[in-house]
Formats: sequence, C-alpha cells, structure tokens
Amino acid sequence: MRPTAGNGRGILDTSLYMVLATANAEGRPWSTPVYFAHLGCREFFWVSSPEAAHSRNITVRSEVGIAIFDSSVPIGGGQGVFMAAVAGLVEGEGVERGLEVFSRRSLRHGGRVWTVDDVQGDSGIRLYRAVAEEHSMLAKDGKPDHRVPVRLVEPSP
Repeated sequence: MRPTAGNGRGILDTSLYMVLATANAEGRPWSTPVYFAHLGCREFFWVSSPEAAHSRNITVRSEVGIAIFDSSVPIGGGQGVFMAAVAGLVEGEGVERGLEVFSRRSLRHGGRVWTVDDVQGDSGIRLYRAVAEEHSMLAKDGKPDHRVPVRLVEPSP
C-alpha cells in the first residue's frame, strides 16, 4: 500500500521534534532532535545556539536531512516523513515571519511567544529554517526501508 499525504501531514502536525541530520565541512555526520514548527509542510523553523554542532555544520554545509516520526508506536508499526532540505540562519525581514510561525506552535504546546530580541544580540539563540526539497515515506509493501516520494500540501482554507 502506498503511503498517503494525509498520514504524512498528521505525522508533521502531531510530532514535537524532528531529527536534523547535518555534516561538517569534512563530511562527518551529526544528528540532533530539535523542537520545530512548520509552514506548508515545506518550511521548518527551530531555534538553536549558533555554537551547537548542527548550527556550525549548517554554516559550512547547508544540505540537511530531516526525519519526523512517532517513536511511541509498536515495533513494525512505525511511519515517518523523510526530507532532503536546505537549511540556514534566518536573518532580516524573515525573522518576524519565522518567529510568528514558531511562536504559534510553541504556544499550542505550552511554550511561549518568541520575539526578535530572543534570537538576536547577546541572547545566544538564533532562528533557523530548512526548506524541504522532497518528502518521502516508507512504503507498506513489505520491503525493508523502501521509501516512496509523497507530496504533502496544506489543507485548503
């Protein structure tokens, strides 16, 4: 059975963390979970220290991998959304837009509103964004790790 965009969208909407896979200039891999907010199933925002390994890696190599999944399901029942994306620091006019998306989701999960001051100056935190170039999910055809492309879209208003 081919995965549907509907269950992929549900995974994005209900998961709090995404696993962000980065690599440094020499290609040494690093992965880390980050709390995220998304816009249109294509743009993903998070806040991190620019000194964190993943942030330093993004500075020298913007290509990232992203996996979002429910780790609480029984063995053999897992499903996730996998993405190839390009990531970077959000600067200028994009900061307010990104913080609006991030804050809206943060509030829904018991967090707080984030302001421009929270991600600039001496705060030690910055806003990052990844733009997904492709989405895939595991096919339910019995083949191990058989990923198939899916198209995730925002629901119509």
